[in-house]
Amino acid sequence: MEFEQAVQGRRMVRSFTPEPVAPAVVDEICDLARRAPTAGNTAAVEFLVLEGDSTRAYWDVTLPSGQREGFTWPGLLAAPVLVVAWVDPGAYVSRYREPDKAHTGLGAGEEAWPVPYWFVDGGAAVMTMLLAARDRGLGAAFFGMFDHEGAVRRQFGVPPDRRGVGTVAMGHRAEDDRPSRSTGRDRPDLSDVVHRAHW
Repeated sequence: MEFEQAVQGRRMVRSFTPEPVAPAVVDEICDLARRAPTAGNTAAVEFLVLEGDSTRAYWDVTLPSGQREGFTWPGLLAAPVLVVAWVDPGAYVSRYREPDKAHTGLGAGEEAWPVPYWFVDGGAAVMTMLLAARDRGLGAAFFGMFDHEGAVRRQFGVPPDRRGVGTVAMGHRAEDDRPSRSTGRDRPDLSDVVHRAHW
């Protein structure tokens, strides 16, 4: 698939068939995602891959069975693969204490970062993952964990110093998949978002 097709054809898929995705394909997608840019080449974005029983365990702690009735996207729970992206803020602080980056002052601590680049880098990795899934003919959706981050961390043994970026569900798109209401919002015209030389 051409890059432009992957970008223009990508959208969030929220209903999946139970057809599995080959582990090798998931590995390829994660490998591409880890190649997304990272500040100082810190490379501190990691992926928790959940398949089979572990996807059920994820939903049990983020959407307990008592809350599933009336859930807007029941087909999302059928996704055969969930990839949870995590970042290590401390790795960025350590990296920016090294001689070639120390002049920035960002090695002083997380609070020294006016923009927490670990989340910027995590977003770049997630976008790469979404495009890679599309390129392989798979559907994918990204969603946040919000107040469930701690529960997911405990359930799957994620180290306490990692921060969750969010979760990518991926698999084969089901026929009943439908767009969210947000897709009805108009995309801004290019001239509204590109400012040349002056705002």
